[in-house]
Amino acid sequence: MFIREELMKSRLQEKADQFIFNLYDYTGAIHMHSNYSYDGRIAIDRIVEAARKNNVDFLMFTDHNWLQARHDGLERWFDDVLVIVGVEVTPRYNHYIAFGIDEPLIICDISWVFPYDEDLEIKPQFYIDWVRGRGGIGFIAHPDHEGALRFHVKQHPWLDWGAKDYTGMGIWDFMTDWQSHLKGYVSAFFGYFFPAHVLKGPKQITLTRWDELNRYRKVVGIGELDNHDTVREILGMRFAIFPFHKALRFITTHVQTETPFFNDDKLDRRLIINALKRGRAYVALEYFQQAKGFRFIIMDETEIATMGDEFFLDEMAILRVHPPSEAKVRVIKDGEVVREEVTESLWMGIDEKGVYRVEVYLKRHLKYRPWIFSNPIYVR
Repeated sequence: MFIREELMKSRLQEKADQFIFNLYDYTGAIHMHSNYSYDGRIAIDRIVEAARKNNVDFLMFTDHNWLQARHDGLERWFDDVLVIVGVEVTPRYNHYIAFGIDEPLIICDISWVFPYDEDLEIKPQFYIDWVRGRGGIGFIAHPDHEGALRFHVKQHPWLDWGAKDYTGMGIWDFMTDWQSHLKGYVSAFFGYFFPAHVLKGPKQITLTRWDELNRYRKVVGIGELDNHDTVREILGMRFAIFPFHKALRFITTHVQTETPFFNDDKLDRRLIINALKRGRAYVALEYFQQAKGFRFIIMDETEIATMGDEFFLDEMAILRVHPPSEAKVRVIKDGEVVREEVTESLWMGIDEKGVYRVEVYLKRHLKYRPWIFSNPIYVR
């Protein structure tokens, strides 16, 4: 197989380079709360300023249970930052974020807006179907959120895994990851001042479930920020958790498109939403190094596929991963690691069907830290 792999690699080099470098890569932050949420306090235009300073191209807001920011004309381009207004449905458990809909969820002819009753019982399949029926996309939010009981942060996990037809799920949520470190005051202070250094990456239980779901249908993985810039008082001192200029350096979701932005509010919103729906996306921690430029493809002489695509295998194909810089690259097939290598560019022959995705770890401060997590390519 090695000789066949090298021959195919040499034949496909130019074709691969032409494809991967013609993709447009846009950096976004998904799941944030502004002063349109009962527990948010920062205006959208100020969050846009923070995005601009952090080279974030688009922001996807999910204020609790309503879309007033859209009705107030804030879903638009702010010069070089695109704002998309979505919604987070927030009962006690089973939170769901949705985009591409024009009205909030209606229950019993009453708009479910704040102040809301989080103990109201509603089956997730109802709001999943509601979003899908209106042409929107929806994602299970922070599915394995544990909270931080020491600091009175409630658990908000997803419990109804019998639900179906959602677009995808959060695979790496900044707040879930960061709060898991809060075991006491010492860890809390260290985590507040050095948050990127305590992030562990997606929970293994989340990745395992995601891999299993993808064996049966496409479930798009996104990154979540879930930032509120809430002020908390600890030992008599007040802390903003987290200012957006700081939070936007953490978990992002990149989308890749075959066309650039049109600089049109509606067209570009649809471009982002369609890319997410297709799974043309990867999740990244931007703090140590920006991830823009990552590429993951599978190809042979007649076909080429990237994240979110199906690839129909003949006899053999080449898998290529191009990280932005040298890093530890893991190729995951059906939930199992099949290749791990420290490299600037990984080529790998494949001759088996399966669901292939990639994890990338960046070496900083003497250890490999979680950096990039791709959506899969589905080899049939």
